Amino acid sequence: MPKKTPKKRVSKSSKFHPVPKEFHTVTPYLAINGAAEAIEWYTKAFGAKELQREQGPGGKLIHGRIQIGDSIVMLSDIFPGAVHKDPRELGASSVTLHIYSKAVDALWKKTVEAGARVDMQLDDMFWGERYGQLTDPFGNAWSLSMQIQMSPEEIERKRQEAMKMFEQGQHPSHDDPSQSMWHLR
Repeated sequence: MPKKTPKKRVSKSSKFHPVPKEFHTVTPYLAINGAAEAIEWYTKAFGAKELQREQGPGGKLIHGRIQIGDSIVMLSDIFPGAVHKDPRELGASSVTLHIYSKAVDALWKKTVEAGARVDMQLDDMFWGERYGQLTDPFGNAWSLSMQIQMSPEEIERKRQEAMKMFEQGQHPSHDDPSQSMWHLR
């Protein structure tokens, strides 16, 4: 018996787009206890622009949408019975949201001053980026970076140092940047 071919939906308007124009293919959706406060924090720390806020009974955020640079991040509070857990409740986040910036040092400073916890100091990395990792006050992990120009010798030296660390079972995440073998200075 031949399989039925699903009917394609045909739009009467050529302006209709199944995926909204302002979205990229993958869009993070964060579940946060305190999502409304998170919007305020992301606005302060990352310069996010609030696009949408839908509150439910008791003031909890049912759905919010912010824009950081050219990317959308959606978020909501966590409701009883939901499968999602707050990263602070879990003790960690399994996802890191990454931000590329043209001025990563300034963004880093602004984010740290807003209260982010530094997990890996901002530094010049062997893959040719100035890169660091942070955790926001809501338990979500973020990395910030920008591409930089490095000589082939610097890249190779940094790569060798990194591989030695990994061979020794170490990771460059240190609170003390002087303990990181990843820095160029």
